Amino acid sequence: MGMDERKFRILQAIIDDYILTAVPVGSRTISKKYDMGLSSATIRNEMSDLEELGYLDQPHVSAGRVPSAKAYRLYVDQMLASGRIRSDRPEAVVAHLNARTHQMEDVIDQAAQVLSSLTNYTAVVLPPTKPQPIIRTLQLVPVTQNSVLVVVVTDGGIVRDSVIPVSGSLDADALYSISRSLTEQLSGHTLAEATAMLPQIAARMRDNERLLAQLGGFFEETEEHAQRGHVGIGGASNMLSYPEYSDAEKARGFLSLIETRDKLASIIAHHGDVAFTVRIGPETGVPEISDCSIVTATYSTRSGRQGTIGVIGPTRMQYSRVISVLGAMGQQLSQLFGTQDAEKESPKGSDQT
Repeated sequence: MGMDERKFRILQAIIDDYILTAVPVGSRTISKKYDMGLSSATIRNEMSDLEELGYLDQPHVSAGRVPSAKAYRLYVDQMLASGRIRSDRPEAVVAHLNARTHQMEDVIDQAAQVLSSLTNYTAVVLPPTKPQPIIRTLQLVPVTQNSVLVVVVTDGGIVRDSVIPVSGSLDADALYSISRSLTEQLSGHTLAEATAMLPQIAARMRDNERLLAQLGGFFEETEEHAQRGHVGIGGASNMLSYPEYSDAEKARGFLSLIETRDKLASIIAHHGDVAFTVRIGPETGVPEISDCSIVTATYSTRSGRQGTIGVIGPTRMQYSRVISVLGAMGQQLSQLFGTQDAEKESPKGSDQT
């Protein structure tokens, strides 16, 4: 027994109906609402087969069926493969972003609000990746007998600091000497390069291995923070309007995740060259949203830097609509940030004739 055309048509109808109603779907509903030329008994038998194949679940003995994550995966894959995604550009996307400001954070926040408004789900927008910051200076300042303040200044004027534990034998003079030595060796290198260089430096400075190990973790954290930038979130409470999140504990877990912007950004971050990524239910790998789906897309700047836009919704989300809106938003953001890159590249004060 496998998936044939008739089973797929019935499964597609069940998914479409459940997306709209959030109510388990029975054979009589499919027979009445969808003109398939099949009797309720035939549909019921096919639904039993689909349940056996893992595409349908039956929440209660007397209730209809609901699609499984496996069903949504097939549904989305077939939809993408067949090209059934509308290519229209929602007017609200164009209208909102044409009335933009040149402040990147404002644009990111506005884009998230537009996405959430158009989809009625929770939207997340990540800014374009930034060039890797290059270290200019590094300074170690004593705070207590067993801790120092690390201050790193990069070429972009970014200043990052953190307090790390050290051996009590390091006084101000020793820390100044280490600071000067590290600045000489690491200046002009990216944070990633500096992290890779630290083991070799530690081999030459064995008395300070613990300090250098702490610095490696600090460099990694600083690089991650610099790359991530501002995270735009729209419609954080939209999910609470769906029956899937009527349970207070589930709602609390979801909102807690949304508030943790760094973790949310790492979940949303889009990897690879595919136009869209769709992760359904358990595919997200995040317990707090194990019954949600995440759809992401990318946009690019003129200089080739890449940002990510994403939507989080119930597994019964309107995938076609979401992908269409993400496509339009990605196109608009690419145009917007492409224009900004061009403005930065053009000489100021030059006459154009």
